[in-house]
Amino acid sequence: MSAPLKIVVLGLSLSSSWGNGHATTYRALLSAFVARGHDVLFLERDRPWYAAHRDLDPTFCRFALYQQVADLEAWRADIVAADAVIVGSFVPDGIAVGRWVQEIAGGLAVFYDIDTPVTLARLEDGDAEYLSPDLIPGYELYLSFTGGPALRRLEQVYGSPAARPLFCSVDAETYRPLDRPKRWDLSYLGTYSEDRQPTLETLLLETARQAPHLRFCVAGPQYPDSIAWPANVERLDHVPPAEHPAFYSASRFTLNVTRADMIAAGHSPSVRLFEAAACGTPIISDVWPGLDELFIPGEEIALATDAQAVLDLLNAPPEVGERIGTAGRARILGQHTARHRALKLESYLRQALATSAVPLSAPSEVSAYAEI
Repeated sequence: MSAPLKIVVLGLSLSSSWGNGHATTYRALLSAFVARGHDVLFLERDRPWYAAHRDLDPTFCRFALYQQVADLEAWRADIVAADAVIVGSFVPDGIAVGRWVQEIAGGLAVFYDIDTPVTLARLEDGDAEYLSPDLIPGYELYLSFTGGPALRRLEQVYGSPAARPLFCSVDAETYRPLDRPKRWDLSYLGTYSEDRQPTLETLLLETARQAPHLRFCVAGPQYPDSIAWPANVERLDHVPPAEHPAFYSASRFTLNVTRADMIAAGHSPSVRLFEAAACGTPIISDVWPGLDELFIPGEEIALATDAQAVLDLLNAPPEVGERIGTAGRARILGQHTARHRALKLESYLRQALATSAVPLSAPSEVSAYAEI
C-alpha cells in the first residue's frame, strides 16, 4: 500500500457555493481523496460575498480562512512539508500566491484550472489576474477542466511540463434520484452569465413562450432585473448544493448551457452536467466539441439548437425522457464520480513525484475523457 499523500489546496472557495461552481467541485473531489486515506488542508481567502452565503462547514478536511496573501505565512510549515500544493484558478491575488508557493513548496507546485478556456483567453489578452505566463512552467503539473487541444496549447505555447485533464465530477452518494413530484417540465440551474444568456433565451425562455401550458424554472443568482421572464417561468435566486438533488428530481428535463469560451475550446464539461445526470434527470444540452465523448447523443443526453427541438422532447412520450435519464446516470456512475477523479488525482501526483522534474508522458493521443 502506497503511503498517504499530504496536500495543501489554495482554492477560490470550499465553504460557499454562491455564484461559483468551484465549491461543489472541490467538495466532491477532496472528500473522495480524503476517503482514500490522504490528508488535505484547504485555505480559502475570506471574501464578504462568500461569507454572507456560506453553506458548508468543511469537516472532511482541515480548513482555514485567511484575509490577505501575507497571512499565508501562518501555514508555511504545512506548505513546505506537503507532497503537493495546489493553487486553483480565480484565487484572489493568485499570481502572488503562485509565486510564493513555487518559492517555498517542498513538494510539487500544482495549478488546478477549473476555468481553462477563460484562463487561456485571458492569458492571450494579458489580463489573467490569477495566473501569468511565466508562472506556468513553474507548476510541475497543470490540472485542467478542459481536455483536447487545450492541453497541447498549455504545453507547447506556455511551457507547462505536464498538462493533464482533471474534469469535474459528482458525489454519487449525495446526487441521486429522489422521489419528488415533477414541479417543472424544464429547469435550468446556473449563475447568470452574459454569454450564456442568449442560449438560455433560445432554449428555455422562447420554449416557455411557445408552450404556456408547461412549467419552467431558472435558478441561480445575479440575473439582472431587465430580463422579461415569461409567466410560466419560476425564478429561484439560489439553490444550495444540499437541495440540488431535490431540484433535479423535481424536473422532467433539465437544461445545460455552456459558456462561449468553453464551447470554443470544447472538451469542457460543467459540474452541473454530472450532477443532473447522477440524479437521473434527462439533460437537454447545447452542442460543443467533445460532448459526444462524454455522453452518447440521443441515448444518454439530448441535444438542441432551437426551441422547436426542446419542445419536441418535452412533448415526447414520458419513456423517452426516462430512458435518457437512466442511461445518463449509468454513464456517470461508471466513469465520472468523485471516486474516479480522486483516483486520477492520486495517480497524477504519484507519477509526478516519482519522476520529479521529468515531464510526464504526452497526453495528445489520449481521449479527453480517458479518466479511468
